[in-house]
Amino acid sequence: MKLNKWTVGLASAGVVSLASVAYAEEQAMSQVLTAVSSTTLSGYVDTSAIWKPGDGNAALPGRAFDGVGKLDSFNLNVVGLTLEKPLGEDQWAAGYRMDLLFGPDAVGYNPSYFGTTQIGGGDFGIKQAYVNLRVPVGNGLDFKMGTFNTIIGYESFESYLNPNFSRSYGWQLEPTQHTGLLANYRLSEAVSVAGGIADTWVAGINRQNAHGPGGTTTESMKAYMTSLTITAPDSWGFLSGSALYGGVVNGFSGNTKNTTSTYVGLSMQTGVEGLSVGAAYDYRNNGANTVVVGQNWAYAIAGYVTYQATEKWKLSFRGDLTQGSDGTFYDRTSPGSSGQNRLASLTLTADYALWANVVSRAEFRWDHSVSGDSPYGGEATSPGGDKNAVTLAANLIYKF
Repeated sequence: MKLNKWTVGLASAGVVSLASVAYAEEQAMSQVLTAVSSTTLSGYVDTSAIWKPGDGNAALPGRAFDGVGKLDSFNLNVVGLTLEKPLGEDQWAAGYRMDLLFGPDAVGYNPSYFGTTQIGGGDFGIKQAYVNLRVPVGNGLDFKMGTFNTIIGYESFESYLNPNFSRSYGWQLEPTQHTGLLANYRLSEAVSVAGGIADTWVAGINRQNAHGPGGTTTESMKAYMTSLTITAPDSWGFLSGSALYGGVVNGFSGNTKNTTSTYVGLSMQTGVEGLSVGAAYDYRNNGANTVVVGQNWAYAIAGYVTYQATEKWKLSFRGDLTQGSDGTFYDRTSPGSSGQNRLASLTLTADYALWANVVSRAEFRWDHSVSGDSPYGGEATSPGGDKNAVTLAANLIYKF
């Protein structure tokens, strides 16, 4: 037991006893250990090697995290660390979660704001940080308050959670992060709902829109979100675990109008051992766009097939199609084109679990411009040259 001089002096004067001081310290330490004993530490290290035949610095519109800056090179993508105390079974359960990102892919999550002024930056980001609470209403109403993931989307930022290494076009159309309050409630074994309010549609911690889009209001505007999930229970036979999901997010995203994102997703078991399928639809109205002034739009459709061939081998296929106003993914450059961005891709990913705790996979992806443009190739600042793009990638992720 280490005592400061003030405590020793009080003990010498008979004001306090050393035994009581020791007991108080033991109690304080016990409370600290109790508070952190249920906290878990987990994370991952995500690396890749990506090769594009031809121009190694070619623009790849519609791609996230695996385009310019990573082509024809070995890459550290991101390091993720998670501290979490999950909600228990208590009626008044409490917990928290904090997801920290380090590395180049953290850039989308690193801005923080004081009002409307950005003060963050660098290869560090806070992806999630929230307090989690349960209120004993009905089946239990769970709340998150802080910064949390968006409630829509088939794919996750963490690539190891996705069937494929590269992200879909739909990922580019969706919000990623909100700062606000989110409530979840399970209506039954099969049905759950969520609803929330946040500062903005777009990512950025404490990012406020004090006077609405274009400064048209005196009262601050917020983003609103809701979702519905239907999950097949065990009584549904081979469909057990299949899920149908729908959600809407509406709010300010840094342009002159509110952005609305609508999403519907399906993941389904097929009854064939090891085979599952999925589908996703995204529609975004008035999203970020550097070309179209006023109303713009974009949608994306993706289909997924995953086959667990053996205990170690897994194959995942994705077909992807997107269409949107000019400027959604790139500025139209080819004469005689439709004036819209239209892209399609096919992705095949082979995953072989050779090492414990390691995701090791190889991926082939083909992207194609359906609109007649030639947006692939050239430098990032001057897209144009090819109607097709092929990339090969190797992805190694260690999870702990």
